[in-house]
Amino acid sequence: MQTECILLSLTVRGNEERKDSMEPKEIQELAITATKGRLLGLSAIHRAASGHTGGSLSVMDILTVLYFREMKVNPEAPKDPNRDRLVMSKGHCTPALYSVLALRGFFPVEDMQLFRSIDGHYSGHPDMVHVKGVDMSTGSLGQGISAAVGMALAGKIDSKDYRVYAILGDGELDEGQVWEAAMSADKYHLDNLCAVVDYNKMQIDGTTDDVMPLGDLAAKWAAFGWHVIEVDGHDYAALADAFEQAKTVKGKPTVVLAHTVKGKGVSFMEGVYTWHGKAPNDEQYAQAKSELEAHLKQLEEEGK
Repeated sequence: MQTECILLSLTVRGNEERKDSMEPKEIQELAITATKGRLLGLSAIHRAASGHTGGSLSVMDILTVLYFREMKVNPEAPKDPNRDRLVMSKGHCTPALYSVLALRGFFPVEDMQLFRSIDGHYSGHPDMVHVKGVDMSTGSLGQGISAAVGMALAGKIDSKDYRVYAILGDGELDEGQVWEAAMSADKYHLDNLCAVVDYNKMQIDGTTDDVMPLGDLAAKWAAFGWHVIEVDGHDYAALADAFEQAKTVKGKPTVVLAHTVKGKGVSFMEGVYTWHGKAPNDEQYAQAKSELEAHLKQLEEEGK
């Protein structure tokens, strides 16, 4: 079976180079927002002395593109029945989701100080009851994508034009329920559903190759009837192109395999699986904060 897979990248392939679909200024603005999100999420984890650091940093660029460019959402009307939905199936990465929601205006940035605090509702996993902007409560891996399939199917039945996005971790793909959901999405031709795999190739106990090899992931999703796009998950223009392309696919769901780096943005966390669910101590936080602030300053100065 031939894999249906399109690779989007800023790199030169053969004699062809993909042209950016976004202006440099917009790319820079997204980079600034994502860096602020990383600072906000890291601060919340440090304050709580608990949280999932590595995967939150790796998925931040994906969420930034979705909430600040792609998705049809309104912080003033978070329950609008016609809004696009996002299900954080890798639910432990609320430091990323909550940070992006706060920066998008769903709730005050200051509320991030209540992350994993008994005094607030910003728990370690998404809470759709108490946290404005959260579309699904998740946590048990594999269940979020099933909920997203249900939302997309409801949209089809109700003749709605909203889109549903589901963010999965690559370690989460070890769950059989993910593939049951994938089969259902294919059966019901859910072309209003776009799954995104935060493909950082690491999970809590090591690399995905060591824990449970995923094999040819593009071929696997294609075999389940999905349109597959592979992309650099830290390339804002390529991500935007992938989401735009997904809208044009008819009769089947789309999955974006977003190749990312665990711990992205912090030198000593990048590519280190032990940062999956560990909070930085004071010294580590100071170094990480310094690196991210220096990057933010550089981006802001380039934008002047």
